[in-house]
Amino acid sequence: MSTISPPPIKRRELADDQGSTSHTSLSLLTIFSHNVNGIAPYLQPSIKAFFQPSQGSQAANSEPQASLRDFLRRHDFPCLLFLQEVKINPDDRATLRALEKAVASNTTTGSEPDYVVHVCLPSDKHNARGFGRKVYGVASIVRKEWFLTHIERVRPVSWDLEGRLLVIETKAIGPRPLAIFNIYAVNGTELPYKNANGAVIGTRHDRKLHVQSLLQAECRALETDGFGVILAGDMNIARTALDGHPNLRVFPHQHCINRADFEERFFASAAIPKVIDGSESSTASQPPVQAAGGLAMVDTYRKLHPTTKGYTYYPRGKTFGESCDRVDMIIVSKSLEAYISEAGILETTAERGPSDHVPLFARFDFSEIGVEGDVTAFRNDSK
Repeated sequence: MSTISPPPIKRRELADDQGSTSHTSLSLLTIFSHNVNGIAPYLQPSIKAFFQPSQGSQAANSEPQASLRDFLRRHDFPCLLFLQEVKINPDDRATLRALEKAVASNTTTGSEPDYVVHVCLPSDKHNARGFGRKVYGVASIVRKEWFLTHIERVRPVSWDLEGRLLVIETKAIGPRPLAIFNIYAVNGTELPYKNANGAVIGTRHDRKLHVQSLLQAECRALETDGFGVILAGDMNIARTALDGHPNLRVFPHQHCINRADFEERFFASAAIPKVIDGSESSTASQPPVQAAGGLAMVDTYRKLHPTTKGYTYYPRGKTFGESCDRVDMIIVSKSLEAYISEAGILETTAERGPSDHVPLFARFDFSEIGVEGDVTAFRNDSK
């Protein structure tokens, strides 16, 4: 399930309601991403004391309660907040309304910006049925004035029925339009994966490899059409030894195959080999989409912090920092590399809140370069 951009008449009505207040230049794009591991604890009234409790207060010793509006306010009202693993039953209208209310400004003065919500929830009746259908799902929370000014449409992808991807397509920002993906990638396991008829056709590892090939093809088609692509969310892959503590996961060996495939498809520029990491892919029932080579994309955090140990997954059953991985990322087309102005991870227990992931963010500055300008030359000359 996903909400779709309103028609032009409705957009004009929203624009009239929004007023003239602007908290951020529309040429600046800030994206926050957070796997919340269930939206329910975040649909609370504003609780400012949760994130910075006074010393000795009861809040400091209790199970954290989160507030999406507090998060938006505390981080200067970003353009986009992407949530993964929201775990909303697709028929649960009450929770969807509560989510919309949780990010609303609730003011009539225009002192704070308003937000709109788009969701993609699972419809796969064979692979997304557990826990009362409260599995997977992504929510894209967008500042209303940014939505009204820049966004052409919000859409799912045809090859995902598990509620894992939602795409925002924009008008031209800087030299090109953007396609911004909110992603909760498949976690590779030995559990079975079923086709539309309910027949087992492989494992979740097989499905992960197939989705990576489909996502690569989707990105390549968008880049061919002139889009700059941004992938933000939980990739369920830790890229290198720098991204796993105390060690990078290498067992079972299939995780190494999944990782190598991810690297070849999204970061390499050479052709994808038929044999990856010494093993044949087992996706005969779901053959990978063949492509001429990798996309040569850019990992925003690694671009600005090439040797920093930073992690996004902190399991709640262990002491914070005892075991952690950087599996959440914001990666972009090579054509957008020069626009990256900041990237970071919010590595605190307070920012983790009720989840087992912490948020991350990236900022892009499109204000300094004209639409027809040479981006690379500008950046080199300005050093």
